[in-house]
Amino acid sequence: MERYKGKVAIVTGGARGIGAAIAHRLGSEGAQVAIFDIDAEAGKRRLTELRERGVDAILVQGDVSREGDVKRCVSQVVETFGKINVLVNNAGIGFSGKPIFEQSLEEWNRVISVNLTGPYLFAKHAAEVMVKSGGGVIVNIASTRALQSEPNTEPYSASKGGLLALTHSLAVSLAPYRIRVIAVSPGWIDTAGWQVPPHKSQLTTLDHEQHPAGRVGTPEDVAALVAFLASDEAGFITGTNVIIDGGMTVKMLYLDDKIVADSLFHLTGDREFSELVRKAVLAGSLERVKKVLKSALEEGF
Repeated sequence: MERYKGKVAIVTGGARGIGAAIAHRLGSEGAQVAIFDIDAEAGKRRLTELRERGVDAILVQGDVSREGDVKRCVSQVVETFGKINVLVNNAGIGFSGKPIFEQSLEEWNRVISVNLTGPYLFAKHAAEVMVKSGGGVIVNIASTRALQSEPNTEPYSASKGGLLALTHSLAVSLAPYRIRVIAVSPGWIDTAGWQVPPHKSQLTTLDHEQHPAGRVGTPEDVAALVAFLASDEAGFITGTNVIIDGGMTVKMLYLDDKIVADSLFHLTGDREFSELVRKAVLAGSLERVKKVLKSALEEGF
């Protein structure tokens, strides 16, 4: 399949994780690919991989939050490939996880500048080039954290929520120029195999089984979705957010004895044990169970 033959794509944060998988997927379908990443060494390794697979690719090192770096990237891509058809705003950073009372303004500003200002700057300058060639597609990699949160994620959640708003705003503003803008919100994606160097996955059975789809997502899952959304086949899709999370955001979760028992089963692989614990809790025998477990631990089994 060569849906992207003759097209040029920029992937920010393309050296690792989801961005790397997207760069590989678009390149495998014929695109000329520009990786933009702050990590020059990781970028060089990824660039070598792409070229070894026959992908016409370049690397531009820089920081998405710096307009000078963004403009330099866009200029270099145009100088090398002559145009820009697809922009994937993937570059992003996480959060410290500190309580809001301990979060610094510096952390807030940095996360917002990379995760929100960066996509704005790249969209601004890449779109100028797209207009000259009759249109294009911008895909913003957001997150399900834009829709739901764990504790202490304020900078990250706010940045991704803002990215969704930026997406529909750009979609309307750029529509007259035949530029589509779409957001993709991944849920739990295991990026271990796409790090530099690759890591071994540390996922458990429980991690997978809590997803309605039966597993945690992969960067390849996201890359496949992006490859469709940025293609001509998705020409009627713009201004929206597409969630790819194995069904987690639509799963209603109520903590009850069955969920506890199922969790214990996935952790231990022993259904009898999990049922015994569940029944002991319901029967009000928890203290007796604790005494038995403590005694067993003290005796070293």
